[in-house]
Amino acid sequence: MRYIFLFLCFLMLITSCKEQPQYIPEMHSAYTDYTGPEDKNLWLAYSKEATTFKIWAPTATKVQVHLYKNGHDGKPYETHQLTPSIDGKWTKTLTGDYDGTYYTYQTHIDGDWLKETPGIYAKAVGVNGKRAMVLDLERTNPEGWTTDKRPSLKSPNDAVIYELHIRDMTIHPQSGSTMPGKYLGLVEQGIKDPNGKATGFDHMREMGITHVHLLPTYDHYSIDETKLDTPQFNWGYDPQNYNVPEGSFSSDPYHAEVRIKEFKEMVLRFHESGIGVILDVVYNHTGMPNDKGDTNGSNFSLEFPGYYYRQNEDGSYANASACGNETASDREMMREFIVQSVSYWAEEYHLDGFRFDLMGIHDIETMNTVTEKLKEIHSDIFVYGEGWTAGDSPLPIEDRALKAHIQRLPSVTAFSDDIRDGLKGSVFDDQSTGFVSGAKGTEASIQFGVVGAIQHPQIDYKAVNYSNAPWTNEPWQAISYVSCHDNHTLYDKLHVSRNDASEEAIIKMDKLANAVVLTSQGIPFIHAGAELLRTKNGEHNSYNLPDTINQIDWNRKTTHADVVTYYKNLIALRKAHPAFRMPTADDVRRNLEFKTQEDGLVSYQLKNHANGDTWKNIYVIYNAQTVPYTYALEGNWKIAVLGDDFNATKTVSGTITVPEISMVVLYQE
Repeated sequence: MRYIFLFLCFLMLITSCKEQPQYIPEMHSAYTDYTGPEDKNLWLAYSKEATTFKIWAPTATKVQVHLYKNGHDGKPYETHQLTPSIDGKWTKTLTGDYDGTYYTYQTHIDGDWLKETPGIYAKAVGVNGKRAMVLDLERTNPEGWTTDKRPSLKSPNDAVIYELHIRDMTIHPQSGSTMPGKYLGLVEQGIKDPNGKATGFDHMREMGITHVHLLPTYDHYSIDETKLDTPQFNWGYDPQNYNVPEGSFSSDPYHAEVRIKEFKEMVLRFHESGIGVILDVVYNHTGMPNDKGDTNGSNFSLEFPGYYYRQNEDGSYANASACGNETASDREMMREFIVQSVSYWAEEYHLDGFRFDLMGIHDIETMNTVTEKLKEIHSDIFVYGEGWTAGDSPLPIEDRALKAHIQRLPSVTAFSDDIRDGLKGSVFDDQSTGFVSGAKGTEASIQFGVVGAIQHPQIDYKAVNYSNAPWTNEPWQAISYVSCHDNHTLYDKLHVSRNDASEEAIIKMDKLANAVVLTSQGIPFIHAGAELLRTKNGEHNSYNLPDTINQIDWNRKTTHADVVTYYKNLIALRKAHPAFRMPTADDVRRNLEFKTQEDGLVSYQLKNHANGDTWKNIYVIYNAQTVPYTYALEGNWKIAVLGDDFNATKTVSGTITVPEISMVVLYQE
């Protein structure tokens, strides 16, 4: 979670929107009486013959829909009253073709008309997301969309995930992009830096990744889409319209159909290159409206005040997100919204996976329902998330979708902070170090990460940093990573925690850290730019800092060409050898045996042509010591990786000298 972002959330929270009704404690228990309408399809229904507007607002006494010529100014040219049903659903059908018409809903609750809202099920919105639009989605499909094919996976840990922010990849002046910071800029082919090296899309394809993870790309509050000539940046963890792409990444945020078509074209281009697209979703809390609002002014609150959020016993908003509110996934219509929303993105936008922000705020039943529905849409779609909260919640701990409960979530994967901090040190302590940077006693945490947090007979769970027991059923239920958008980049963390180390040593630590990640049995996850030693100039959480901090500096691809090559070779090694990505815990227990372990050294053997590998036996040695290590071997072994060399052909026996702070991979055919 974005810890500095939370401070801004707090500042915005203290400004209340006096136009909205305030909540009283008695309302808290009353929400359980609302089970939603019998027909839970609340999406606007469009055809060329008629359009039906729908909203669930059971406490409203009147609801109206306003029709507009555009998405940003002018008064409504028509207003229609909706008709209620006994279960709180309001509808209005208008005959004729309303494609391209903008609209808002307005509810009358507790004697007042609340502010207008595009509605929580809006699929298309105008600039800054204030008004929804009736849209024939067929006309947003790019050429080739109907025959688009998702990349296939035999097991989720066949994926190599690359986490990026759309703007970061191409906004640097030397990215070569003609559409910097845009959806289409992200998939622009043939762009190069001044040194002639591929950037952006071609760089990602060059690296060999299988999936891109897009930081939140639905419509969010922070960016003013009417002022895109003014430098603005935000990660996007402040949701506004959950079912609409963010307009600032499009070529034209004023016309609702443009962002949708360009998002689809971006997905199509990735799929044509065999790369899947994962969306970072933030259903655990809502953002704060820009116009002096707070949670009471959110689109959820403008339909049914209070229902979609959890409250404390005194009626105040619960705040496990540390952003001023938390959504109530355990209430029927919030669960329904999450499931339908994710399903809509999967079907309409052909997405291949979803990453849930602060997943621990959601209840287990909701997350299991999400994955069950997604598997019906496409069997290869996978779901992962942060298995923690940022604060306490009224939701009972035993019901939360926490990392510790992943064994009760059979189709869900969680981030492994065990391997993350075991490798480099705690993200909350600048001076903390890990395995690669010289910390003692971290070997069990590395072993735990290597096997994907499963039960393995050789692991001393009492010595693992954060988990005293296995928490996955299968190895792919753990995300193996060492850095992400949050906190320091890997390169910056190593520098700040080991400011006594030489630049050469820092680079070796960096390489070894992601060498462990990419030879572990969980799903490997790489922060975009890590391969060129990405830096944010030492900043922790850069959620709203300028491009100069957040952009990927493509000059570093030339400066650190050897590191880029090393990462590329790591990915190729993993993809070529299925032994590094066994699909079941039984496979791992049967075929992975740990060998020598000392301070700063972990080694293991993969046996029996594991997972159908062409190599019968594979030996992996991680040496984090600052001196070469003479490692004893039994039998003859061929060298696959020795330091930076991935093309060695030498055969060794008896011993091998493992260079300081490096990985060695040996094999027998």
